[in-house]
Amino acid sequence: MTSPDQPQQPQPPRQDEGTMMLNAVGPRAGGPQPGAQPQQAPAQQPQQAQPQQQPAYAPAPPQAQFSGGGYVSPIPVRPTHLGHALASEWTKIKSVRSTVWTLGVMIVLVLGVGTLTGFGISASGTDLRGASPLGFGMFGMLLGLMCVITLGVLCVSSEYGTGMIRTTLTACPSRARVLAAKAIVFFLLSFVVTAVTTTLVALIETGLLSGQGGATPSGSEWFKATVGVSLYVAMLGLLALAVGALLRHSAGAITIMIGLVLLPLVLALFMMAESLQDLREFLFEYSIPSQLGVMYSNAVAASGPSGWDPLWIVTGLTAVVLGGAFVALHHRDV
Repeated sequence: MTSPDQPQQPQPPRQDEGTMMLNAVGPRAGGPQPGAQPQQAPAQQPQQAQPQQQPAYAPAPPQAQFSGGGYVSPIPVRPTHLGHALASEWTKIKSVRSTVWTLGVMIVLVLGVGTLTGFGISASGTDLRGASPLGFGMFGMLLGLMCVITLGVLCVSSEYGTGMIRTTLTACPSRARVLAAKAIVFFLLSFVVTAVTTTLVALIETGLLSGQGGATPSGSEWFKATVGVSLYVAMLGLLALAVGALLRHSAGAITIMIGLVLLPLVLALFMMAESLQDLREFLFEYSIPSQLGVMYSNAVAASGPSGWDPLWIVTGLTAVVLGGAFVALHHRDV
């Protein structure tokens, strides 16, 4: 208690609870100390400008790339033509195993059967009675024809079976050009292989049967038995290619072609009735084996096509079917 006459002492400022706790604990870490002079930051030294490294490749701005009519590709662009399609089809046909196997078997059959026939006739001493020795090559060629037909079908139908035809038509949108290239490459390949094979068989048989009483073949007979037969066989293979393009199925097209080659002659052999005599003679005359015999000057029937007629007949038939294949390939999906 103070008397009214006694002067009052000044009271210290009241501290709240938070301030009291801070004073009890001490100053915060890193905070300024009481009574300490604030430190001034050292003066920053002026930094020297560092040269910036330029990238090794600086892309040109879009204005520079596309100025002056658009972007120009460094790859040369050339218009495609039939030669490119021919090169593509030649690469495909020589790369697949079916070409080697079918043509290899054809060569073995034609050479093997022709040589065996010549040795057999020569060993038996049979008198040929003026017949041309070249005609005995027909038996081996009739078997080798099946191989050429098979390859012709596979040239088109195998691409449909594997789906490769989509890639082919994407690379070459002109479908007529694709089919024309396939036809040209296959025809030339089959013709060359068949011509070489028939020439070898003709030389072998002429050498083996020269003393058997046979006629000496003339130059026209040699040409017809080699070049003519090769054209006929290659044209039949081209017909098979057209059938394969129409059906797009390997087994079906091969079956139809084998039936076309063998069925007319087989049916004619079993037509014994007199009412079917005209049909029987027609099938004999225009069957594939009979027309192949005409090309070898050894026809099965006495009447019917002669000379080069079989080649013109099969050429006309092939042209019709191949034209249908061009139309079908152009108007339908793959």
